[in-house]
Amino acid sequence: MLYDCAAVADRDRGIAAAVEAAKSGELVVMPTDTVYGVGADAFTPHAITQLHHARGSDRRVPPPVLVGSRHTLDGLVYSLPKAARDLADAFWPGALTIIVEHSPSLQWDLGDTGGVIAVRMPLHPVALEVLREVGPMAVTTANKFGSPSPLTAEEARDQLEYSVRVYLEAGPAVDPWPSTVVDVTGDVPRVLRTGSIPVEKLRDVVPEIVEGQA
Repeated sequence: MLYDCAAVADRDRGIAAAVEAAKSGELVVMPTDTVYGVGADAFTPHAITQLHHARGSDRRVPPPVLVGSRHTLDGLVYSLPKAARDLADAFWPGALTIIVEHSPSLQWDLGDTGGVIAVRMPLHPVALEVLREVGPMAVTTANKFGSPSPLTAEEARDQLEYSVRVYLEAGPAVDPWPSTVVDVTGDVPRVLRTGSIPVEKLRDVVPEIVEGQA
């Protein structure tokens, strides 16, 4: 079912349907501040399996986790490095993905994470409403693996079809550039992908940050 979030009544019904679907272990497509994402409750293993199956991806590529609050990050990690805290405080909600060591006690199975996970708080009101009701969600680009990233929910539906229960349409993605990815699991914070947020802005907050793979 596709809901047009430009209409207030349809938006409210759509968000409620998306929350219900995610809590029931089904997939939803929603807008983010970059491209449209397809997501599932991060703590429902069969939903994560369904997410991989819908996209044609596998467990070797764990999906990022989106959160609806900066404070949710604290509950996902054993210990949050100062650099991660400073970056999240400066750029969340926004197009910054932070790679952290997740807490080993978490009851989730996102794939072959190696003990680390990519986390982001998106700057989009529809996504934030869903995330605040559902909690952390595994969300990745709403496309078939290797196909173009969708800029609308309708484009996502053309690819994912009936594997997704709810599609939330909020118009074309305003900033289709991917998020900037920073790995804070090592001794020195490292930019793994340059995206919407330039490295210069990151260095205003964390001067010691470097670029590229170790």
